[in-house]
Amino acid sequence: MTRVVVIGGGAAGLAAARAAALAGAEVDVLEAGDRLGGAVASVEVAGLAVDSGAESIASRGARGRELLAALGLDTAPPAPAGAWLHFADGAAPLPAAGVLGIPSSPLAADVRAVIGGRASWRAWCDRILPELSVGAPTNLGALVRRRMGPAVLERLVAPVVENVYGISPEDADPDALAPGLTGALTRTGALSAAVLALRSAAPAGSAVVGIVGGMHLLPERLAADIARFGGRIRTGARVLSVTRAAAGWDVHTAGETLPADRVVLAADGTAARELLAPLLPAGAVGDWPVPHRTIVVTLVVDAPALGAAPRGSGVLVARGVAGVRAGALTHSSAKWPWLAARLPAGRHVVRLSYRAGGGGEADAATALADAAVLLQVPRADLTLVDSAVTAWAQESSRGRIGMRARIDAVRAAVDHLDGLEVAGAWLAGTGLAAVLADGDRAGS
Repeated sequence: MTRVVVIGGGAAGLAAARAAALAGAEVDVLEAGDRLGGAVASVEVAGLAVDSGAESIASRGARGRELLAALGLDTAPPAPAGAWLHFADGAAPLPAAGVLGIPSSPLAADVRAVIGGRASWRAWCDRILPELSVGAPTNLGALVRRRMGPAVLERLVAPVVENVYGISPEDADPDALAPGLTGALTRTGALSAAVLALRSAAPAGSAVVGIVGGMHLLPERLAADIARFGGRIRTGARVLSVTRAAAGWDVHTAGETLPADRVVLAADGTAARELLAPLLPAGAVGDWPVPHRTIVVTLVVDAPALGAAPRGSGVLVARGVAGVRAGALTHSSAKWPWLAARLPAGRHVVRLSYRAGGGGEADAATALADAAVLLQVPRADLTLVDSAVTAWAQESSRGRIGMRARIDAVRAAVDHLDGLEVAGAWLAGTGLAAVLADGDRAGS
């Protein structure tokens, strides 16, 4: 029987282990931490387990949908209430028909409400500007500024890209964040038309879905399935090195050496690169972008005024807003009807995210003050029931300019190492559907 050792018990590692176990392999999962799931995690607040990391998955990913169905997980779309943008000079709903904040209809009323009439006409001029560049554009910020003007970049694209993907548009590769965008631009001749083409090609319905009960149920079900097919999972098992053996590989921990016919390296990016470095050509994984740090503060509040969802599903905060430290707020109980149904009347769950370097550690008091500003309710009307703080290191390397070629080079180098596979967010991107598909591929 083939023996597979999976290093890392996050979403990619668990998907890989399940795929290997289904194929009949003997599987061991080694997770360095004390829990499974990686960025798919929960906290208990006010007696309720709620997501503190990933909370949704792209509904367009066939493999992700099939996996959730196979695990018996019920999914549901978010409530139709959209998100808002918060600026120093006010707030407005995030325009609905866009990609990465780039509008498909620059003259639409919801776009004009954010950037103004003159800037909307400037953005519309994208339709008549010639496409003069040679080759595909590789800088999202430069592309948007040239085609649609600075207002679209600063008031629409930057709040989305910075807060969702953790990078500046000036550092972002457009096709890494929105695959097919530059190809559609070449075909249609206009950025707004390219966005419309991408949206038209997507299946009808919500772009994302959540799991009823919380996304944190996913690693629990994956682990149960792995065990059901005979796999073994260990936490607190940090791998020190992976070396070639006479027949396959040896995986070394502090206490033992596990022989393996195949190894799937699905640890977080920093750990994975440390393990890969001795196995690949010199410099192949050197000088990698450092993951950015995010702090998530989860609040449970009694606040009847929030029943009207005054800012829809949440708020993205633009640069330079004084008096607010949060980069984003999610009104979780307004976004997910199943969560609202589990709360007493007048009680709400709100999550606030804080960017790295935001001026100190975020706490419940800071988050409550920010929530009052962003949700436009008096601070006195938010009665704190419970709170939790979670710190994350988020990989954003795939979205950066030039990184897709480096990632492809790493994968190509690993392909020459028979019996070794790599998977995870540092290679596949931060979207959960892509991470699960990458793990499933590596384990199959």
